[in-house]
Formats: sequence, structure tokens, C-alpha cells
Amino acid sequence: MLTLFACLGSGNCMKPWLAMHQLHRDFEMKLIDVLKGEQKSPAFLKINPLGVVPYLATPGGVGLGESNAMLWYLAEGSDLMPRDAESRAEALQWMFFEQSKLEPFISPARFFTTILPQERDNRAKDIAAWQAAAKPGLDRLNAHLEGRTFMLEQGYSIADIALFGYVHVLEEAGLTLSDYPAIADWIGAVTRTPDFQPLALLGQDRAHAA
Repeated sequence: MLTLFACLGSGNCMKPWLAMHQLHRDFEMKLIDVLKGEQKSPAFLKINPLGVVPYLATPGGVGLGESNAMLWYLAEGSDLMPRDAESRAEALQWMFFEQSKLEPFISPARFFTTILPQERDNRAKDIAAWQAAAKPGLDRLNAHLEGRTFMLEQGYSIADIALFGYVHVLEEAGLTLSDYPAIADWIGAVTRTPDFQPLALLGQDRAHAA
């Protein structure tokens, strides 16, 4: 069975978790409390020497880091995988974009604004810088989504899940969703896809059987 090591509230952990739900895959989830440093514990470092989550252990004994790599693995042979070479390349383009232009800024701004609010004042300058750095990427994403329902012409795919993880919680990073109406419409469309599971439910299903 697939085993997902994850922490609560993480957009990156949400990605493989959501994909497994929507693909009706059997999996087990093991929660790691990153606020307590469990990801750096000797027990977890034996599983993943990099000491980060998410981490996906496959039935074949392979361990996968990087949330978007997990999506690519999980989507193989499914409707979530883009159908042709051009669409797959476009999906990868947006998945790389998410990890370079959005997640590095939305994630820490959200962490110190919402997850660890007691540090908000101490990190105010950093938060403002992360928010400013996220806006060009959000502008580009919003422009791409104008007149579209999903990221790719073929429909809902792993490209949407990859972007959704942190973009849908941008207001928890102190950004304003109403500034990005096409993104807001897309978020609504993703939440209406079959078997969608909201981030708030992550961790409530320690095991999932199709």
C-alpha cells in the first residue's frame, strides 16, 4: 500500500493526498508534527534522510520526495495525466512555475501569518517581501486562467492539483483573492471536481481504501 508521510495544513502535502482520493487509491497516512520537529527525528530520518514532508513510500519500496513528482507518479495511466506530449510538457511547465514563482513565497508568508501567528510581527518585513514576490506569479496565473476552466485545454489534471495546493490559501498569506478573479473562478471549479477533499480534512483519514 502507498504510505504518505505528511503534516497538517500543508499545501504540498495536500497535493498527493488529494490525487490519491480522486484516483481512488488505497493509501495509509502517517502524520509528522513539523512544529515539534518530528521531521528531523532519528526515526523519520531513517525513512527520509532529507527530513522533510511530504514523502511518499510506494508499494515497490521506492521513496519519493517533492510533491509534484508524487503527482506525476500517481497520475500515470489515469485521466489526471495529460494525454499527449505537448500537454504533458505544458503541465510540467506550470508545475515548475508553481514551485519557483508561487510556493516559495505564499508558503512562508502563510506560515508566519496563519500557522505561526505569534511570529507575525517579528517577520513583518519578510512577510511583506514574500507577498510582493508572489504577486507577479499570481498575475501571470490569473491571466492564463482568463477564459479557462482548468489549467490545460483538455480539462482537470495534475497541473491543477499542483497549483491549487498553495494558491487556494493565498488569503491565509495575507494576499487578496478578489484581486485575481480568474483564479477565484478556477478555485471554485477545482473544488467541484469529483471526490474533491478540502485541506481541512487532511489527516482525518489515516487510512483510505478505495
